[in-house]
Amino acid sequence: MSLFSKAGRVLTISFVFVIGIAIGTICVNTTLANNNSTKENITQFPKNESGQTYGSGLDATSPNSEPDLIKAYGIDGTIGYVKSIDLKGEMPKTPEEAVSIQLNKAKESVHQIPLYDVSGKIVIGVFNVDPGTEVPLR
Repeated sequence: MSLFSKAGRVLTISFVFVIGIAIGTICVNTTLANNNSTKENITQFPKNESGQTYGSGLDATSPNSEPDLIKAYGIDGTIGYVKSIDLKGEMPKTPEEAVSIQLNKAKESVHQIPLYDVSGKIVIGVFNVDPGTEVPLR
């Protein structure tokens, strides 16, 4: 009997040990997966003296993380910044207003917005906003 009880204890301890490792591995992997999916790699843009962030829009991880002043080339090649709000335009307040804005943008041609220095106060040129070219469907 003592042999069976020693073997039984060893098997029980081994079984509990293996189950503990399995559960621990699952918990760690789940925690890592949750951390990776909820953490967004957000670029920390520098700020000017007015507290506006500035930098390349290419460094933004989403439209909501774009800097206030987005690096751009003016029509004459001058490097400066355009205000994000100028690029996006005013946000619609109703669905009807959104449809109206979309229809107007479809008819719109190139328009210009100011190109600023890094302070966001001094206009140093102009930037062309092109609504894009419609590609016909086949």
